[in-house]
Amino acid sequence: MSTSTRQEHDLLGEREIPADAYYGIQTLRAYENFHISGVRLHQFPPFIRAFATVKKAAAIANHKVGVLDETIKNAIVAACDDLIESKYHDQFIIDMFQGGAGTSTNMNVNEVIANRALEIMGHKKGEYQFLHPNNHVNLSQSTNDSYPTALKLALDHYCQRLLDKMDILINSFLNKKEELGDRLKMGRTHLQDAVPMTAGQEFNAFATMIKAEKKRIQDVRSLLYEINMGATAIGTGINAPSDYPETVASVLSKLTGKPFYTSEDLVQATQDTSTYVALSGNLRLLATRLSKIANDIRLQSSGPRAGLAQYRIPQMQPGSSIMPGKVNPVIPEVVNQACFHVMGIDHAIAFASEAGQLQLNVFEPVMTFNLFTGLIMMSNICETFATRCIDGIEMNEDYCRQQVLSNIGLVTALSPHLGYETSSRIAKKAQENGGSVYNIVLEEKLLDQDTLDLIISPENMVYPLNKKKAKH
Repeated sequence: MSTSTRQEHDLLGEREIPADAYYGIQTLRAYENFHISGVRLHQFPPFIRAFATVKKAAAIANHKVGVLDETIKNAIVAACDDLIESKYHDQFIIDMFQGGAGTSTNMNVNEVIANRALEIMGHKKGEYQFLHPNNHVNLSQSTNDSYPTALKLALDHYCQRLLDKMDILINSFLNKKEELGDRLKMGRTHLQDAVPMTAGQEFNAFATMIKAEKKRIQDVRSLLYEINMGATAIGTGINAPSDYPETVASVLSKLTGKPFYTSEDLVQATQDTSTYVALSGNLRLLATRLSKIANDIRLQSSGPRAGLAQYRIPQMQPGSSIMPGKVNPVIPEVVNQACFHVMGIDHAIAFASEAGQLQLNVFEPVMTFNLFTGLIMMSNICETFATRCIDGIEMNEDYCRQQVLSNIGLVTALSPHLGYETSSRIAKKAQENGGSVYNIVLEEKLLDQDTLDLIISPENMVYPLNKKKAKH
């Protein structure tokens, strides 16, 4: 920026603003007040574009209802279009963590739009007598309705990105299901041998888990389209024309192609942040399932010589500064860590929502930051997990099959034929003398060989009775 300045004033006094800055005095004060997270507003471009879209809709709606001059409306719309095209984003300098319920963010947007609009009209930055950040850009609005509306539009964008990345992961699991198919492995409960299953069944289960979470994200996403534009300060609609709320919702829907609609109770909508809690809760559910899957992959790929070694995951980088040849499961590990973080920020969002008092929740900025963070992290993790781990998994097939054939867990299939007590005795005998269930049954003449082969065939143990694929 140049060293020249312009002078602006607010109710607290006057300040010098860099002459070429599009932001104004209220943004400068917020910049000076909030050095908290080190994460600036410009680091979330979809939020800036969303806010500009809301301000554009407001300007058009205000003109439609007869309270905004067409020349000023056109200049505001053009300035908003610049922001929507990702211009001037470097002017959004304030910290995402801020007091004031998002007023600093709203004023940063208002000032940048106003000063860019003044340029478009042929005036100098700061000549607010021609077009004012509050009187014109913020007309018929408050931070308390424009901020949450912009937030919901940005969240809709991030939700779509997450859903797309979830599809990548789901397809990876389903492709691995098809690739590994009916290859046998031991299933486990309590970390102990249970009964046989196929690798295909395991990866299909993973896909089913993520599909369920995708449905939940889609469901909660629909709640984002209820907005409180026109509520102004607390939901009573003070300073907004009576036909403005429905008009601005209609304009916003046309601009975005999204089905935005005005809340039936603007007082409730202005203070209630339960939609954010619901979305965060669904992110926590997704994180919980992703972390569980990562745990399973990491455990079953442990080794390569002294672990379970059922799967081989892609080797992504050397794993030790002291142990030559060691390779660690870095992708499942980073999945776990991202999931832990998302589980943690869910608590922060819940606390922030609960702490809202009376007619406004002043803690929306921390909810905003954490929702954006959680959605971005889950999107990145889904894609990373799929492309850098799941796609490249190989099965130690011969080793897994031998585990199945020699496993005492095969005795479970005999229980319906020999009874629980006899089957338990056979299992104990096999465990004590190291023998096989198969040989003990034949030695004791409990079943003939043909019948035993049919019952105990591992391939016949991985489906319900009415779906067994018996092999003769």
